[in-house]
Amino acid sequence: MLAASHLFDSPARIEATARFLAEEGHHLLVAYDVGHPAGFVTGVETTHPDKGTEMFLYELGVEEAFQRRGIGRALVDRLADLARERGCYGMWVVTDEHNAAARATYQATGGNPEPSQVVYSWDF
Repeated sequence: MLAASHLFDSPARIEATARFLAEEGHHLLVAYDVGHPAGFVTGVETTHPDKGTEMFLYELGVEEAFQRRGIGRALVDRLADLARERGCYGMWVVTDEHNAAARATYQATGGNPEPSQVVYSWDF
């Protein structure tokens, strides 16, 4: 993970990485180009009593030099395959309205934008 740390918003923290990877329903996929980490996607399985389990696409990142080569799409497709393999009934993600690259990737992989959604966040 330290070799792929440049793909994250901040350097990977050893303790947080270990905790993330230790959880059964947490997934981190890394795409390589000739041994170089070029992109990643993280997913977290979430289960609700009346819905079952779905995959939350937590974050997708592709190094700028490797963008527009299908790496992001391949990562999202693989996470969706993994979700199906693990019995998830669906997958979801939140992105910024103005993030054209992310929206294009998600739509190209079969994602459908939800109309009139509002995201709330809490900072602790």
